[in-house]
Amino acid sequence: MDILKQSYAHGSSPLPSNAAVTQYHIYLFGSNISKSLSPLIHSILFRANSASWEFHLSQTTDGNIFWKQLRDNTCIGTTITMPNKVSFGLLLDDLTDEARVIGAVNTSFVRLDDRGQRRYIGTNTDCIGIRDSILYRMPQAAAMAKGRPSMVIGGGGAARSAIFALWKWFGSTKIYVANRLKAEVDALITFFQSTAPDMTLQHLATVEEAATCEAPYIVIGTIPNDTPKEPGEIICRQIFDTILRRKNKGIVVDMCYLPLPVTYLYTNGQQNGWAVIPGTEVLVRVCIAQHILWLEKDVNKQGVEDAISAIWKVVNQGQSGPKASKI
Repeated sequence: MDILKQSYAHGSSPLPSNAAVTQYHIYLFGSNISKSLSPLIHSILFRANSASWEFHLSQTTDGNIFWKQLRDNTCIGTTITMPNKVSFGLLLDDLTDEARVIGAVNTSFVRLDDRGQRRYIGTNTDCIGIRDSILYRMPQAAAMAKGRPSMVIGGGGAARSAIFALWKWFGSTKIYVANRLKAEVDALITFFQSTAPDMTLQHLATVEEAATCEAPYIVIGTIPNDTPKEPGEIICRQIFDTILRRKNKGIVVDMCYLPLPVTYLYTNGQQNGWAVIPGTEVLVRVCIAQHILWLEKDVNKQGVEDAISAIWKVVNQGQSGPKASKI
């Protein structure tokens, strides 16, 4: 609930006393979103809190459509996914610290200024979903991770959120980045030098480095569950295989959950004695954080369990589309 308290720094609540029975609407903006699991999860969470709100898909990259929908007084918030996480964030009135440091927005919510006018605030709940999925499983993880290295696999937007979470809430002294393209890692390092200059990132580029570096406690995967084919992909897999086989064990989180949540990284981590967390749990925690900002209350435990059970069932039945997760 810390994110709710922090959200009021951007203004007061826009919700009336009868908000739960008011017909408010939430929209997901992105491309290739027809298979999104967000409508299923949010419908379960709204129902668990007796809120008669509706969740809609808006498959577009047009900022004008986004802005027009945002200003509808029945719109109480949005989810923003690829490729809109940067461009749509620029259309909002303000950003939270998370969104500003990460450089991407996946959620907007509404607060009122001193004159009662609506303000549209952008944030990033991907990083909160990572944090909360780890702490829910292992409350001691923050203390165990502090002062130790961590590792992120990948170099895209999800990697940014993972890096932020490890730096902000788990006290990682150093964050290794393994990725198929060195240029993407260089871009990540350059970016975070401008937004979080006290963060230490290191490209883990070879199997030899993976075998001799100080072992990471938390490993977060942010890449599709594809069989590696290109040289960079093959080396990247060899690097995290080497890390997982090392003596010191910790926590593996794989944000990819499609077409199945039991990925290569998940299975390999489990077989090597690591505690593993699937991407389905991260996705639910991302949606919970959004729900808290919109409905301005926590989600009851049964609603969370129902949401996790529902999406696990859907993805294991093979009903969910593309290989890479979009959250």
